[in-house]
Amino acid sequence: MATTADLKNGMCIELNGKTFTVVEFQHVKPGKGPAFVRTKLKNVETGRTIDNTFTAGEKIEPVRVERRPYQFLYEDDMGCNFMHNETFEQICFSRDLIENSDLMKEGQIVEVMFHTEKETVLAAELPPIVEMEVTYTEPGVKGDTASSNALKPATIETGATIRVPLFINTGERIRVDTRTREYYERIK
Repeated sequence: MATTADLKNGMCIELNGKTFTVVEFQHVKPGKGPAFVRTKLKNVETGRTIDNTFTAGEKIEPVRVERRPYQFLYEDDMGCNFMHNETFEQICFSRDLIENSDLMKEGQIVEVMFHTEKETVLAAELPPIVEMEVTYTEPGVKGDTASSNALKPATIETGATIRVPLFINTGERIRVDTRTREYYERIK
């Protein structure tokens, strides 16, 4: 059993029978009244973020979580199939557990979070930056815009649509930030 003094960003805790990740926390000592800890918690299963306040020193239930690298193989009607590269163990779970799953392509390495006691998959995270090929975008015309940061829609090789600068053309390789779904840079 841990207390609110042990809270850290990224720590997983169990609250009301659900697993949450601590996104941020702040210890507050008001001039009047007892101290408390204000937290922002992200539900690992649904991805929803909630605000919660604990009294200082309150007991919390930490959850042991393990991150393991898995390679995405393919998707079928059962879900997404992944393989561990060292043990060759294969697992299958729903695409709903992967944030921005439309940016995932075959052969890509994904970090899968496991609840170590129950040995169940909690979530999967894509690498922060992925390389993609632009399969379709309208050609950018010089003089199209007055500002220098104009963006246009582009379809990438996974079928997802993101916004890219006007100078990006069909067939070019780019890097995409999977956390924000934004264009990162062009690969030369």
